[in-house]
Amino acid sequence: MRIPIHITSRALSEIKNIITNKNIPESYALRVGVKGGGCGGVSYALGFDQSREGDQQFDVEGLSVLIEKKHVMFLMGMQVDFHESNEARGFVFTNPEIPKRHDA
Repeated sequence: MRIPIHITSRALSEIKNIITNKNIPESYALRVGVKGGGCGGVSYALGFDQSREGDQQFDVEGLSVLIEKKHVMFLMGMQVDFHESNEARGFVFTNPEIPKRHDA
């Protein structure tokens, strides 16, 4: 099965750093999911969790990734990156397959 998301090298490095420095148990995997819906759209979530019924599990460069089966369609083609600047730092979800909207 095709891996629905792409995790950039910057994001992968930061995730592995968190696993090491926050003492995430070895039995946990990175969970990628969506929240919300309706008029407000969806937001994306990252966390560490154990596998549950209904999860699909993927290996991304040695990192175990869990996605609930019902979330896979919302995550297809998404890229997870890590952004760091003087103003903010954090994980950013983008879909390179969707052109950016330019308002007139």
